[in-house]
Amino acid sequence: MLPCEMDQPSPALTFLLLLFSGWVNRRQQEVISYLKEENRILRQVHRRAGHCRFRLTNEERRRLAVKGKALGRKLLGEVAGVVTPETILGWYRKLVARKYDGSRQRGPGRPRTLGEV
Repeated sequence: MLPCEMDQPSPALTFLLLLFSGWVNRRQQEVISYLKEENRILRQVHRRAGHCRFRLTNEERRRLAVKGKALGRKLLGEVAGVVTPETILGWYRKLVARKYDGSRQRGPGRPRTLGEV
């Protein structure tokens, strides 16, 4: 017996289902990546500080900020355990601002004019 054509979903529906499942899988991988990074940092801090209050280094803040930005505020609020989502996104804003800060390249005063002028 041949299968009926009604039993198979249309190619457009199949494409949409594959697209949606790929999106869900990517979001889950981003969450897993963030949580792995957070656990790595917590283990490092625990080894470094023992049982007292821990402080994150700038490199650890940077790593959490990059991973946290990919998740977004809402999802980060559900999974973040070390600090609040606002803190992580604030670290990311400072990271981006520092990247595009051109103050080190500028010199004091007005640029020199050419001797020919």
